[in-house]
Amino acid sequence: MEFRRIGNLPPYVFAEVNERKHEARKAGVDVIDLGFGNPDIPSPPGVVAKLVEAAQHGKNHRYSSSRGIPNLRKAVADRYQRAFGVTLDPETEVINTIGAKEGLAHLMWTLVQPGDIALVPEPSYPIHIYAPVLAGAEVRRVHLSTDSDFFDRLTAAFRTSWPKPRVIVTSFPHNPTTVTVDLEFFKRLVEFAHRNDVVLVHDFAYADIAFDGYQPPSLLQVDGAKERAVELYTLSKSHSMAGWRTDTSRRVSCKYPAPRTWESSCTPCLRVTPWPAGVWVLPSVTGRWSEHSPS
Repeated sequence: MEFRRIGNLPPYVFAEVNERKHEARKAGVDVIDLGFGNPDIPSPPGVVAKLVEAAQHGKNHRYSSSRGIPNLRKAVADRYQRAFGVTLDPETEVINTIGAKEGLAHLMWTLVQPGDIALVPEPSYPIHIYAPVLAGAEVRRVHLSTDSDFFDRLTAAFRTSWPKPRVIVTSFPHNPTTVTVDLEFFKRLVEFAHRNDVVLVHDFAYADIAFDGYQPPSLLQVDGAKERAVELYTLSKSHSMAGWRTDTSRRVSCKYPAPRTWESSCTPCLRVTPWPAGVWVLPSVTGRWSEHSPS
């Protein structure tokens, strides 16, 4: 039997790297792992204690709301208000997901279908390409480097594509190039999205990793962005919570109702026990990685 959609996917680079790493270590090679961006320090003791505490409450062993508990959604909204001056309604503009990859993949099912086009930076984190491909869309890659004007390349790719792309995926600070942008870039991008009826998806995975006084801006800081954009936010990097793989470590901030409908249909139950930990840790996020790193 031929499986649907999987044939359109290239090999998953991290799976390939892990396999080669495993074989090398079996052969006695001392491997220095510069691959998967996996935090190498443990989660803060306080957040672990909250997880243990939540696991001891029987009510947290039940089916859960697909949107996340109200306190966690409010904590996300409060975080955006403190850090970026962005006002979010936790009832309608914040969704908890099982991870940024899951959130992005589900989001693409509501935005694109066969015959549609998504613009994605090149190089790119794999899910930025895989998510629209799994939804049946064609991906057009836009070269990104530290010495070129990405906005000009992006708009040129849009103009020369047919049909016109429905989605533009971005992620800044960018992995793996470390390219950063300022708020003016996002202002131009939002203006372009309004003029051309395109949806912006910003993976804000490295929102809290910044050095030398640089503060990564949120796409949602731009007036009118919430009408045209979805932003994914995470605690994986700032608090070493990547292995939790829960909705406490990733969020989708969104004004559109479609993703909420999709999540309620396809993700009717998320793990409840990590949620109080997310509520506990979000007020401590400062946006400066050095303040979370061991001395």
